[in-house]
Amino acid sequence: MGQTAFALAPPWQVSQWFNSERALSPADFRGRVIAMHAFQMLCPGCVQLGLPQASRIARLFDPAHVAVVGLHTVFEHHQAMTPVALEAFIHEYQLTFPIGVDTPGESGPIPRTMVAYGMQGTPTLVLIDRQGRLRKQSFGAEDDMRVGSDIAFLLAEPERSAAP
Repeated sequence: MGQTAFALAPPWQVSQWFNSERALSPADFRGRVIAMHAFQMLCPGCVQLGLPQASRIARLFDPAHVAVVGLHTVFEHHQAMTPVALEAFIHEYQLTFPIGVDTPGESGPIPRTMVAYGMQGTPTLVLIDRQGRLRKQSFGAEDDMRVGSDIAFLLAEPERSAAP
């Protein structure tokens, strides 16, 4: 039985981190499943559905096995969604997982990590397996049961020490 080949998750191009004392990359979480939630603080779907889901994942799964990372990927209303405003937002919503600020695009409004992952908008959920491979990416809110099942599936896979 052949194994499906999955691409390694692109690196995150982040200009600033919150809730982390250092810059992070997918490689820092090898051996754990990563649930990355891309959001904008002025996006109603992100505030009402995506970020609460990310907080539930962080609370319900063992951090030794599942890492939750937020990516503030601003592609509209740039003047309103500054890092200073984001810091207040993180405090008010009591977000405790690491959150990176996606680096602005070189030639347009779409940030670099958003482009690298081919995201359509926010909220976007990205699941990266323990070997650092991109396994799922979905635009829009997803049911908690579905996301929990997807994470459990990735956790149940045999662990390998290195990416192929």
